Amino acid sequence: MKRCPECRRDYVDDTLLYCLEDGVALVQGSVGSSDEPQTAVFGAPPSGGFAGGLKTELFENRQTFDDSRDSAGDSQRGMPSEGGTQNGFDKRLLLAPVALAAIVLAGFFGFRYFNASATEQVNSIAVLPFENRSGSGDAEYLSEGLADSLIYRLSQLPNLKVSPTSSVMRYKGKETDLEQIAKELEVDAVMSGRLVQRGDDLSISVQLIDSRTEKIIWAEQYDRKMAELLATQREIATTITQKLQLKLGGADTKGITKKYTDNNEAYQAYLKGRYYWSRRTAENLKKAIEQFKAATEKDPNFALAYTGLADCYSVLPEYAGTPQSETLGDAKRFAEHAIELDEGLAEPHASLGLINSKFWRRTESEREFKRSIELNPNYAAAYHWYSHLLRALGRYDEAASMIQKGHDLDPLSSIISANAAEVYRLQNNQQAAIDTALKIIELDPTFSYAYNNLGLSYSDLGRHSEAIASLEKATELSNRASFSLMSLGYVYAAAGKRAEANSIAAELEERYGRREASGTFIAGVYAGLGDKDKAFHWLEKDFQEKGDVGFVRWRVHFESLRDDPRYKDLLKRMGLPE
Repeated sequence: MKRCPECRRDYVDDTLLYCLEDGVALVQGSVGSSDEPQTAVFGAPPSGGFAGGLKTELFENRQTFDDSRDSAGDSQRGMPSEGGTQNGFDKRLLLAPVALAAIVLAGFFGFRYFNASATEQVNSIAVLPFENRSGSGDAEYLSEGLADSLIYRLSQLPNLKVSPTSSVMRYKGKETDLEQIAKELEVDAVMSGRLVQRGDDLSISVQLIDSRTEKIIWAEQYDRKMAELLATQREIATTITQKLQLKLGGADTKGITKKYTDNNEAYQAYLKGRYYWSRRTAENLKKAIEQFKAATEKDPNFALAYTGLADCYSVLPEYAGTPQSETLGDAKRFAEHAIELDEGLAEPHASLGLINSKFWRRTESEREFKRSIELNPNYAAAYHWYSHLLRALGRYDEAASMIQKGHDLDPLSSIISANAAEVYRLQNNQQAAIDTALKIIELDPTFSYAYNNLGLSYSDLGRHSEAIASLEKATELSNRASFSLMSLGYVYAAAGKRAEANSIAAELEERYGRREASGTFIAGVYAGLGDKDKAFHWLEKDFQEKGDVGFVRWRVHFESLRDDPRYKDLLKRMGLPE
């Protein structure tokens, strides 16, 4: 236990050397009353130096030291302590010069310690997921959602690079050196935090470190009610902006202070929706939809919640096999309503761009992506989805440039890296695609789409046994998702395992009857088998139902169809170039 002799704060983290309030050196053990000499006992730095002691577990929740005195304590202070006063002479007077020197030195080095990093502007930051110390998984959505909200607000600043949520999430629950995190994410500063929820009480501790100097820029604890969560995250974001010494104009800070909703219950529902959205499975997407709908019911003007609904309905066909004809109409309606509520949000414009691309409205799609990037050049998803459109249009070099920009903004995003690998394959650079897929798997061994791309790249090179092993792993990790099954059926066919490929085609046809798979997925297997009539039969079914047929333009599964007049006719009807 350490305490500050100046402001009398109590710290349970014995690795701290200086007070987080005033920079005075902390003392070990109890602090006497204000009329006692303030001597300081300097402790040794952590083993391996300060950097070696910096983990994501940086500090314990601080408690304010109760400096009120009871009558018993006051009466004892009037009596000489053992060895303290003898024959009328107070030995503590001998310590006064030493104490004064200690205070001066502590103040000097404490000031340097806490303010050295503040003299240099921070241009990039990573906000780590908050550690949930509540003892219950019920608060997990808060630990991720609070960090996600801060990331979103800070990313509105034009001159600050902010690591996206998808990049920082891989550090959740891990004791990783902040120096290593900063190096991997290429940022100047790292913010970490902890939270404890007990009923309606919420305690949030935050600490901001300059990774270049390994100094604490700022630390604080907030003891609030759950009803104050919304205001608290705005307060934290505003304080971070001030502490980073950013040079900002008045217009630059609007995204930091902006009130996206005034309803705290709507905000909590939104955080839960984002929590489920980040875990993209069919079941979690349905839970996310429930939470986003709850948020819009609490606050009908909450544009970001409508954007969340648009995104969920946009990707349901990929994850749940729901026909696009049943989801895209709702997705478009939600995205357009979000824009009506707040035209200045980048996210719904990108969502509408994705939706329009699936409706084959290429001009409208490209316009929305450009508008999204104009509003927020740091929104990685806009570049990612834009690259999808450019691939469908056959503009592969532009697609490569766009996915690279998304990757630069979010270098540890598994899905963006996987799409970069797909672009490499389109450029006939299979080895780069394989290397990228293997790197993704090293960082995220449960990401099925990386195995999907790896298997297709192996198949392109004729390495059929490796292709099948990779796609079987992708199918297992994705819980036999329809897209993974299409790819597995395709590589079975390429390897000459026709019985296995036909079996998968039959399974997908059964799912289609239950509205759990698209016809395009079935067509991909039959195209691999060389059965063009069946492949075009299923493609035509999807075309009539406004399915996502556009990716036949570039997916390898449909290579055998591209010299058929029916293929050119299909592209023409979708408004795509040959």
